[in-house]
Amino acid sequence: MIGVIGGSGFYSFFGADARSVTSETPYGPPSAPITVGTVGEHEVAFLPRHGVNHEFSPHTVPYRANMWALRALGVRRIFGPCAVGSLTPELGPGSIVVPDQLVDRTRARADTYFDSGGIHVGFADPYCPTLRAAAADLPGVVDGGTMVVIQGPRFSTRAESRWFADQGFTLVNMTGYPEAVLARELEMCYAAIALVTDLDAGIDSGTAVRAVDVFAEFERNLVPFKKLVHEAIDRVDVERTCTHCLAHVGVALPFDLP
Repeated sequence: MIGVIGGSGFYSFFGADARSVTSETPYGPPSAPITVGTVGEHEVAFLPRHGVNHEFSPHTVPYRANMWALRALGVRRIFGPCAVGSLTPELGPGSIVVPDQLVDRTRARADTYFDSGGIHVGFADPYCPTLRAAAADLPGVVDGGTMVVIQGPRFSTRAESRWFADQGFTLVNMTGYPEAVLARELEMCYAAIALVTDLDAGIDSGTAVRAVDVFAEFERNLVPFKKLVHEAIDRVDVERTCTHCLAHVGVALPFDLP
């Protein structure tokens, strides 16, 4: 099963024939019931990251429950569509980017299942190369970029934006971490697909980033963005062959993965 964790404005993914699954996990309930339907040859599970009514802010999303619930349902590969700000004028609103690197600037988020046992996971390349290729090879998609994940819910100051850009980062987001590392700990393939909604404050010398404008830009691009995610799913092989994301080969874990 393939999972899709939808970002801002990305609250539905199937028609009326889909079914809803309610889950409980050791970390509480996920953001919302999981909707299961089909896309081409794949059974797909969709979870709205922020809840059905956008009730979870980026720093309060129950990330551990979300990823655990998807794994327990049978998901082993996940696409994470998300809204991002751009840190370079070359990537304007409407651009779609499949990042290949991540920088964590969050704080105090529960970002591991292994609070004991001395378990470590490789995270040098945080995204699944197989899933990345399925999305990045689509027409018009930008392949590669570094996404810096900030705490939120506030947007960056102009100085912070310029600092991030000076470091060579290309995108700024609030939800990509710890989602990606929790997927790796659960040995699930994960790739982000980022829709640029704005130039970040330090890049655009005009008006500052406003939430209402971000949501409006996402809404304007929602139909083609959903279509692109469907196309990426269609390009994924039915059988999972990736070994890059199997983080615990040869390691004895303190508990069984769901």
